[in-house]
Amino acid sequence: MTQYKPSILIIDDESSILDTLGILLKNSGFEVETAQGGRAGLEALKSSGPDIVLTDIRMPQVTGIDILETAREIDSEMPVILMTAQASLQSAIQAVNQGGFYYIQKPFANDELVAICRRASEYRALRSENKHLKREIRRREQSKSIKPLGKARSFIEVLRLAEQVAPTDSTVLILGQSGTGKEVIARYIHELSERSDGPFFSINCGALPESLLESELFGHVKGSFTGAVRDKQGMFMAARGGTFFLDEIAETKPSTQVKLLRVLQEREAIPVGGTEAIPVDVRVIAATNRDLDEEIRRGSFRPDLYYRLNVIALHLPPLRDRREDIPILAEAFLKRIAEERGEPVKRLSADALDTVMAYDWPGNVRELENALEHAAILARNGDIELGQLPTRVKEPKGLPLVGERPPDNPTLEVIERAYIMWVLQAEAGNKTRAAEVLGIDPSTLYRKLSRYESDGS
Repeated sequence: MTQYKPSILIIDDESSILDTLGILLKNSGFEVETAQGGRAGLEALKSSGPDIVLTDIRMPQVTGIDILETAREIDSEMPVILMTAQASLQSAIQAVNQGGFYYIQKPFANDELVAICRRASEYRALRSENKHLKREIRRREQSKSIKPLGKARSFIEVLRLAEQVAPTDSTVLILGQSGTGKEVIARYIHELSERSDGPFFSINCGALPESLLESELFGHVKGSFTGAVRDKQGMFMAARGGTFFLDEIAETKPSTQVKLLRVLQEREAIPVGGTEAIPVDVRVIAATNRDLDEEIRRGSFRPDLYYRLNVIALHLPPLRDRREDIPILAEAFLKRIAEERGEPVKRLSADALDTVMAYDWPGNVRELENALEHAAILARNGDIELGQLPTRVKEPKGLPLVGERPPDNPTLEVIERAYIMWVLQAEAGNKTRAAEVLGIDPSTLYRKLSRYESDGS
């Protein structure tokens, strides 16, 4: 078995020193890369990501302090050793106080330098091992506490695939109806991933107008549009080292899709009004409740973006197709509701449970949670009885879909209008909740209702 060699990047503006130190450290068991001058050193640092950096502190244009700052931005655990002459000793001491691993004063003995580099290598290995162990412990604890609930075979298959893909950095596309728990699965993947120490960012792409969405995603530069009074960091940049969940990805416009494609292909983004690309280090998980094949046929979704997103696809089943999970979810929701309200945990009576099991739950898990919260508020003491469930759940057949005499061969628009009005009636006129069940943005629902009124419907 080949022994691992720690990599070290040596940066100096004198080629003779680079040659001498390169031979010395290579013979001492290091994998050596050299860079002449600070600018070349920065490029090598960004591209190779060495275990250790050994740099001269006094160089024209880009100094050893600049190298240290960049190294700490790339990896805060990367040891940086600074070589200094007597004239720059104070700068070296200051650099160590700012996070440098060690400074060594010229001229130095070869054995002294090799010993310092080996200590830096041991430090790096120890920090990496500790970080790995902490991540494993945290991952196991979090996977137990946040694991999505369910025992239905269709759901377990999705969960197993999510667990299998989580340790990779692959892009994931989650498909499913509104309310099936797509963000819950996305968070679960993040917590099981190598990026679990990083941030988890989430945005609903259908909740913002296109101009504002692009600014939120990619940031903008000062003066790029009215109101841009300062530079703004985009969420792709803020999520560096973590996971970015793009919910309702099919709601994006073609211009935004082009920019998303660039992020996935080039791992870089250009802020609105900017010209310089910014590196993006983030895992992307996207989700939609739409049929993307149909959206591609309609010309509203780019096929190249679809292929980039669809590396791993997870199809979340609707709640009506996993009815055996309803009691498990109901128990968990009622327990959480009781904890939040500081009350004893309520349970569903036999009649209430039978009714909940029989209902089709068009709003899926989200609708189940809302219905149980409604019932728990009404059930002041003891179990939740049938009468305390929302009307749409206990009397689902009491709501006509298209009236007593539907038109012959109705158009899609007529069917859509009938379904929207049906859901709105089921939600007692609450437009926000109706929009959640329909899986559309509230502003979209308001526009449709306004058009129905103007048509005299």
